[in-house]
Amino acid sequence: MEFNHYSVMLEEVIENLKIKPDGTYLDGTLGGGGHSFKIAGSLANGHLYGIDQDEAAITAAGERLSGFGDKVTVIRANYRDAVSVLKDKGVTGVDGILLDLGVSSYQLDTEERGFSYKADSSLDMRMDRRQRLTAREIVNTYSQEDLKRIIRDYGEDNFAANIAKHIVEARAVKPIETTFELNDIIKAAIPMKIRATGGHPSKRTFQAIRIECNHELEVLRDSLDEMIDFLNPGGRIAIITFHSLEDRIVKNAFKKNEDPCTCPKNFPVCVCGKVSKGKVITKKPIVPSEEELNINSRSKSAKLRVFERANDRN
Repeated sequence: MEFNHYSVMLEEVIENLKIKPDGTYLDGTLGGGGHSFKIAGSLANGHLYGIDQDEAAITAAGERLSGFGDKVTVIRANYRDAVSVLKDKGVTGVDGILLDLGVSSYQLDTEERGFSYKADSSLDMRMDRRQRLTAREIVNTYSQEDLKRIIRDYGEDNFAANIAKHIVEARAVKPIETTFELNDIIKAAIPMKIRATGGHPSKRTFQAIRIECNHELEVLRDSLDEMIDFLNPGGRIAIITFHSLEDRIVKNAFKKNEDPCTCPKNFPVCVCGKVSKGKVITKKPIVPSEEELNINSRSKSAKLRVFERANDRN
């Protein structure tokens, strides 16, 4: 299957990265290479590093970007390791970073990957298939309390407790092996009147299990400060999120790096010594245009936030 991934808010990303022809850039979630193709096309003697943990993405993006020759370096890794990987290559800082945190259309549409509740396949959901933890293991081995917590916190589902209870009861009879088996269990745990109006009943639980399987929120939380520190003076980091949990982490990290002072508000001067790393460019997130929503309905929950490193790198 061809690696298709619509590049969400492509023009807005390029505009906000303010690409310099001789700059160094990092795309930490390469996917199909759509954003990277546009970035690389804006470079004269600059360089782009593209990173992704998904083998299929690396193959597809490598082919798509091959025409740029040695202007582009493609690396298979998790973006949490991007800074250390680039430092190992002698890079001391970058002029722009992009993270597009959405699950790719390819991952959703490749049935055997198990990301989608719309196709019957084995419960997998690994973005990096080298890792051992799968959705099947989560569903069949996590305690009822842990399942409830994950579905409540990562899926923001009001029926988390009941869904967890139904999962544990079902797996006591036989292991839960497929997406459709899990669909049926979730459906039985949600009242019919809610199912009639609340969208697909499995959407939130599948999101929650995927986030847990790939440690998505921890990776994001643990990466942002290091990435901001790795920006050259005036460099920008642009992040596209697809649900409120990710967006909150990005918003808070950007805010803290803009104003890290921990002094009580009534202090006349700052004594904590914590200095601003830069400024938040997007006081409100940028969202897709109506035109884009008509082309790609999957982008409807996308939000783009941008932070700019101070000109004097502290």
